[in-house]
Amino acid sequence: MMKQIKMKNLIPYIIAFFILAVSCNRDYDVPIPSIGENSILKGTNPLNNASKPLMEGIYATSATSGRFGDTIVVKWNRTSLSFACYNGIYFVMNAGYLDSKISLEGYWRDAYSDGTGLCTMTIAEAEGGNEIVNEISPQKIIIRGEFGNGEGLPDQSLTLTYLRSFSDKVKNTKFNILAHRGGGRTSDKLPVSENSIEMLNFTEKLGSTGIEVDVRITRDKVAFIYHDSDINIRLTKKGPLSGEIKAYSWQELSSYVRLIHGEKIPTLEAALTFVVDSTNLNAVYLDMKEDKEAMAVVIPIQQKMLQRARDKGRNVSIVVGIPSTNVLNDLMNYPDYQTIPSLCELTVDDVRTVNSIVWAPRWTMGTQNELVKQMHAEGRLAICWTIDNPAWIKDYLSNGQFDGLLTNFPSVVAYYHYIQK
Repeated sequence: MMKQIKMKNLIPYIIAFFILAVSCNRDYDVPIPSIGENSILKGTNPLNNASKPLMEGIYATSATSGRFGDTIVVKWNRTSLSFACYNGIYFVMNAGYLDSKISLEGYWRDAYSDGTGLCTMTIAEAEGGNEIVNEISPQKIIIRGEFGNGEGLPDQSLTLTYLRSFSDKVKNTKFNILAHRGGGRTSDKLPVSENSIEMLNFTEKLGSTGIEVDVRITRDKVAFIYHDSDINIRLTKKGPLSGEIKAYSWQELSSYVRLIHGEKIPTLEAALTFVVDSTNLNAVYLDMKEDKEAMAVVIPIQQKMLQRARDKGRNVSIVVGIPSTNVLNDLMNYPDYQTIPSLCELTVDDVRTVNSIVWAPRWTMGTQNELVKQMHAEGRLAICWTIDNPAWIKDYLSNGQFDGLLTNFPSVVAYYHYIQK
């Protein structure tokens, strides 16, 4: 009897323990470390656009830990400088110059773990800084600096020595580095929520040249982007709505649902407008999550945004995805469906039936080079989904003939793409 009473008295504490354990495990991001008052970019000037490409290329690495491998890919994106390593570690670096010295500052992150840290580096005047600032191709570039762990100040040496520019193969090939769910999943602990405007603004820092987003339809026929079929605490903050997300109106979702980092769920039109107007992304894959009368809602938005891109002189491909026969049939119910830019995940015969401009097989099917050649001969692209393992990414880029890869780790695809000879 005493044992039963004691156990009964412990139950509230056991429940509290489990609630605490669950709440502690709900870490949705790895915070970006900030160097704060110790910034070396104070008083520097932004680099001219003509200077930036002079820094791009393949660099040999020298670090006390060996953490970053033997080589690093250095590539400018829309807002910053990216370093990509073979093992999923990437750097996001801001840059500025004073006189003929270039300063770099930012952070590194291991995409496959919680590892992160600060990094500060410089290019001295005599080691390439002078030529880069003056928009002259440098004879050599040496980037010297230090990196740290977590919020600690950089204290471990890191040196990058320029080896070569990107190969002609890389320069002359348009290869699509497509980021899954806009840039990565919630489980990848990025600082912004998947399928959000904020993610579309962030994704180019990871090396993405295009994106995949998930399209759903509200009860009152508004297209929006969101992955799961229900409102849940994996993707959203706890709120008053629950259950199937398509059961709600757009007004209800907009008013009462916030994504895991506090962002609003965006409409499809708002997301595509942002891509066209405010990014350098050149490819959008609309993964259709509804299979009944959804094309009638989505295609007019797709056509409007394609025209918007043309009006702005932007070459942006926006394709509706076909992941199932039900979605295929929904597209075929649309007038002149063979003229609608689409991406088909089904068979090559299905690709031909609806005249898709992209065939997108699952990566587990293999490189399928013969079928890819057939698609190329017909003027179509072939893009593989969703491939995340570095070894497989390397193999598919070395031995496959795909025009792009869809991935949750675009920095890894970027590394193995740009390092090709």
